[in-house]
Amino acid sequence: MENLSVIGIGRLGLCFGLTLERGGYNVVGCDIRQEYVDSINEHTFDSFEPNVNDYLQQSKNFIATTDTKRAIDHADIIFVTVATFSEPDGRYDVSQVESVVLSLLRLGYQETRKHLVICSNVNPGYSNTVYEKLEAYNWDVSYNPEVVAQGTILYNQEFPDAVYVGSDTSDLAESIITVYKNVCSSNPVIHTMDRLSAELTKVSLNCYLTCKISFANMVGDLAIKLGVNPDKVLHAVGSDSRINNKFLRYGFGWGGPCFPRDTRAFIRLAKDNQMPHYMCQASNESNNSHLDFQVNQFINSGQKEYVTDCVTYKKGTLILEESQQLAFALELANRGVKVIVKETSEVTSILKEKYGDLFTYE
Repeated sequence: MENLSVIGIGRLGLCFGLTLERGGYNVVGCDIRQEYVDSINEHTFDSFEPNVNDYLQQSKNFIATTDTKRAIDHADIIFVTVATFSEPDGRYDVSQVESVVLSLLRLGYQETRKHLVICSNVNPGYSNTVYEKLEAYNWDVSYNPEVVAQGTILYNQEFPDAVYVGSDTSDLAESIITVYKNVCSSNPVIHTMDRLSAELTKVSLNCYLTCKISFANMVGDLAIKLGVNPDKVLHAVGSDSRINNKFLRYGFGWGGPCFPRDTRAFIRLAKDNQMPHYMCQASNESNNSHLDFQVNQFINSGQKEYVTDCVTYKKGTLILEESQQLAFALELANRGVKVIVKETSEVTSILKEKYGDLFTYE
């Protein structure tokens, strides 16, 4: 079996490591949390992400470690899937990636050429700076973003629509493409490009989706104001093959851990390069005004009670980060509406700790 390593085996990285293993690879995953690593090796870790627990129980060739050197010595291709959050100015906080790079530098010159594949969201241009730091230590660097959604991570990794590979040479790109050919059960479109282009592609993908969702909700709000069915209108619009119906549905606005960060990062990138960013800025503003419209519609309806079975940003997850569903429930509760939450015990526990008795739980 060929060897691969994954540095950063949190929610995304663990899924990726298990997916690689099921594709026929012998995988070492590296993380800094010893207790977490132990729970993975002992197969006692419990994940809310669909199918992860089953994949982990079935796993025979996936080992977790806190030893970076062990992960580097294990394989010539090392994927980096550590978390990147938002800085106050909109840029990605790449401190965890930087920590990985520093650990590689401390290991010194590699006797065999190593290939670092960054999968984390980063500011366009960042991977080139990593290459400048590592090249003298016998490293190649590529950028290969993961395009996945919470709640369907394993499925998205096994059945991607497309794969984006940013590398210096065709040989480096082919080494990554070979991995995906072994792992994917679909036949994804493969896009090969330079690192900077791949980074811009990733941040642009989610920006387009936020614009599309905001457009759909804007049209839907207007449809409701005019007294017509928003779903019928949007379905008709999306039936045009130039548009299609994906992400063109009326509902809550966009949120969660990815869309807002990528939109902010794109806006920051545009500002840094003195380029206009009107569409993304409008998408942000439209998302906020859509929430106001939904709240006012409910308040004006005269209803005194709101029942929901989902306050996470997406049903089937535990993630409350920038959830429009939660923001809607909070606004109603703060305006005196009785909000009844019928969520999972895990989410309910988080809500009780953070908001006390603001909601009624069933």
